[in-house]
Amino acid sequence: MNEEMRKIKSNIEKVIIGKGHVIDLVLTAMLSGGHVLLEDMPGTGKTMLAKALARSMELTFSRVQMTPDLLPSDVTGLNIYNPKNSEFEFHAGPVFANILLADEINRATPRTQSSLLECMEEWQVTVDGVTRKLDTPFFVLATENPIETAGTFPLPEAQTDRFLLKLSMGEIEAEQEKEILRRYMLKSPLEELAPVMNGKELCRMQQECKNVYIHEELINYLQQVCMATRKKKEIRVGVSVRGTLALMRSAQAYAYLQGRGYVVPEDIKELAVPVMAHRIVPEGGYFGEDAAKEQIVSILNEVALPTEEWGKRA
Repeated sequence: MNEEMRKIKSNIEKVIIGKGHVIDLVLTAMLSGGHVLLEDMPGTGKTMLAKALARSMELTFSRVQMTPDLLPSDVTGLNIYNPKNSEFEFHAGPVFANILLADEINRATPRTQSSLLECMEEWQVTVDGVTRKLDTPFFVLATENPIETAGTFPLPEAQTDRFLLKLSMGEIEAEQEKEILRRYMLKSPLEELAPVMNGKELCRMQQECKNVYIHEELINYLQQVCMATRKKKEIRVGVSVRGTLALMRSAQAYAYLQGRGYVVPEDIKELAVPVMAHRIVPEGGYFGEDAAKEQIVSILNEVALPTEEWGKRA
């Protein structure tokens, strides 16, 4: 693994136990300049992961607790009249941070959810006709609870398509849970986390990820996998061009995370499900998250994988 990323992962693992692969994928999204949607049961460590990530870097962190009464201006900020100088002054919202935790995003109304569309895609916020750039790096980690439907507003396709990856913390083993109990018995490890990287270093690595080499045959393979989602009869709407770019960028970042300067087929296969499963719309109604993943796996098995020297430039 890349040495700098290894330090961050080791730091986060002082707090989040037994979720090394999830941490790898979150770091991949951050290196890609993308965002992550974490969907899992309450109490699985979603919020703790976001906090540990922020504390591992010298980055500003904001948290928004999404509720039905939250307004878009509560997220982006608004202009407030100042009678002392007879002028409107802009008060920045929590979105003006390097890492934004949108907790339980599906509890916010569609109007408030849409306030994140511009900032997630273009790294900017427009309020009253004035556009303001966000700080870089900028990373959104949103969480949602899959089991509750009362008082929630499902994310539309346009919103979920903005997330590079959709992940789940998954189940925890007995020994890992015992280790959590031991570590948290007297104090919280989160309070003792110190930063091991700053924003400038992260921005540098994000640029380096773009230079990771992808063989022409792998570009063809990647495109064929995405195209197959648009032609498969069980899928009504396949992966968009944004999704194709997301798979490419995440594959580059994942290769960089592993300490390689080139992408291999395993990188694409590893990321295909978390990148694409939440972007497809089924034919004939909702068939669940597991079925969506099965469709992507089926496509990976159907599309022929070429054999080349992946590190050799054409």
